[in-house]
Amino acid sequence: MSPQPESSSANSVLHPASGEFTEEERRILLRLAHTSIESALEDREILLEPPTPHLAEPRGAFTTIYIRDQLRGCVGYVFAAASLYRTVAETARAAAFQDTRFPPVTREEAPSLQVSLSVLSPLQPIRADDVVVGKHGLLMSQHGYRGLLLPQVPVEHGWDRITFLEQTCYKAGLPPDAWQQGAKIEAFTAEVFGDGDRI
Repeated sequence: MSPQPESSSANSVLHPASGEFTEEERRILLRLAHTSIESALEDREILLEPPTPHLAEPRGAFTTIYIRDQLRGCVGYVFAAASLYRTVAETARAAAFQDTRFPPVTREEAPSLQVSLSVLSPLQPIRADDVVVGKHGLLMSQHGYRGLLLPQVPVEHGWDRITFLEQTCYKAGLPPDAWQQGAKIEAFTAEVFGDGDRI
């Protein structure tokens, strides 16, 4: 993939009542994430041919991995540069081995990994006053810096809208008030599902 992956922080899974993806599609994608990580540990390739037309559609997505409910890695692509199926496979490997906040996942850890997937909607410009905590994820950018937080992050931390905007600025390496000083604010929604959901 040509776009650079983004890392994000997320520590639990939201459980939407319904969504775009069927139970079977969710199972396929979660199984793919685990298989992608395991195949990398075994130094083997896997077939990345999407099994359904829906999973072949280009989508941005993040893979978040945990061990015993503790964050172990989170990497994703904001922009839809490849099929969702391939994106999940690639971001799962990246979350396991390329998130610089953590050492690479080991063979011993692999059976204990929990996976959460966030499938993103397209980015849309948004006014700060229109940001809704729990609904929107944010991408903040200014002067070549950018930072992203998934929709579940402010909910997990109990942030209000202003704190969410400030923390997204921090993630971008910008001053906390950059959102008031001309930084570009873009929003997206995400369908989030993971291991342990009733799917």
